[in-house]
Amino acid sequence: MLTKKIQLWEHNNNISLTAYILDNPKEFKADKKRPAVIICPGGGYLGIVDREAEPVAMRFAANGYHVFVLRYSTYYTEKISDYNNLPKGNEKSAFPAPWFDLAKAMVIIKENADKWYLDSDKITLCGFSAGGHLAAYMGVHWRDDILRKKFKVHSKFFKPNALILGYPLLDFKVMKDNLLENPNEFQKRYFEISSKAVFGNADPSDKELTELSPVNYVSSNTPPSFIWHTADDSFVYVENSIKFASQLTRNKVPYELHIFEQGPHGLSLCDKTTAGDESHISPHCSIWFDLAMEWMKKYI
Repeated sequence: MLTKKIQLWEHNNNISLTAYILDNPKEFKADKKRPAVIICPGGGYLGIVDREAEPVAMRFAANGYHVFVLRYSTYYTEKISDYNNLPKGNEKSAFPAPWFDLAKAMVIIKENADKWYLDSDKITLCGFSAGGHLAAYMGVHWRDDILRKKFKVHSKFFKPNALILGYPLLDFKVMKDNLLENPNEFQKRYFEISSKAVFGNADPSDKELTELSPVNYVSSNTPPSFIWHTADDSFVYVENSIKFASQLTRNKVPYELHIFEQGPHGLSLCDKTTAGDESHISPHCSIWFDLAMEWMKKYI
């Protein structure tokens, strides 16, 4: 396996793409190309959750995929332990910065597809939580002119062939409305800081919330999607996934939606390899990965 870290922008070494390129066994045909997965970990756009990065990449690699982990623009570069004593944030983290990071990563991957024996028509975006938002945002906006003009390449460079979304944030209005109905001081504070990271201000307007919500832009050009969530997720509400699936239905986009009855936010692989604490170990929910692998056979 070739492992390499690629810095995406000259001015910022915190934004990177870590590649896990599998060797081709000598038994393979010389020109055999593998499918690939780009992982977008979560973290509320405040940081990157390592539990949703390399451990997940290794699971995909074990199933024959080239894998890439994207560390995109976030508001902080260090782990936050005290939300009442926050360091200075990165004012350049707001959208579209993370989206441009993902777009740059996709261009690099597709430009190197032949060298890495990678099938550029079989690329899945796998995102968790805020990373699920980023993956879905690309899934619904890959044809936008702003990408083509900025990177001076054809829109096909930004087209994902499938999406895997784990407990994704897909509707900011759902998040705001739920917080208004069920006030929770920590979640309210977290949402304000995260909004500052995403929108550039702690109290975005309903118009801004709508514009950055992937659920509002699903079309027939959205790729097939595999979505999983837990019904009692108290951090990113399950309505996000349900509403997105409803829009996929309306636009006749193939999808599979799994809602598990119980489990906290941030489950990742749901086992000891990714558990932040005991609550993240859920044998019942852990089947999501095998279900996703089976589903991917239809499209990747």
